[in-house]
Amino acid sequence: MRFSTRLQLLRELAPAWLAALWWGSLSTIGFLVVPMLFVYLPTPAMAGSMAAKLFTAQTWVSLNCGLLLLLFLRPSQAESHANTARAAIVFIVAGMLMALLSEFAVAPRIVARENLALWHRVGSGLYLLQWLCAGAAFWRLAASSRRAQV
Repeated sequence: MRFSTRLQLLRELAPAWLAALWWGSLSTIGFLVVPMLFVYLPTPAMAGSMAAKLFTAQTWVSLNCGLLLLLFLRPSQAESHANTARAAIVFIVAGMLMALLSEFAVAPRIVARENLALWHRVGSGLYLLQWLCAGAAFWRLAASSRRAQV
């Protein structure tokens, strides 16, 4: 296989890999690591503090993955991804918006212990919506990558 062919294949597969990284990191942090913190750390306060740091790190992973996905799916860079890009871009932007809202609108209220139950529910809902958006983007981009390999 020629180098230019391999490079083209990499350009076509990269969006699916980025979406997989985004969705997988959300899954791992939100559904495995953070619940384990509350089980194994001595106090809920310690677990909450560590969870806040992990969610902040996850926000930056989400934003970077989303930004890279948008760059890969630019019309000038993705002629073969045109239909997929239009479908996935909505989920990518929505997921990035959920990450920003969680970090800058919800997290400060949780840290301030302002109506804690409400803001935990809102934060959990935004995280779940972000996870669904990343999953939908991944699903669409993976389907596109399968077609590119054929």
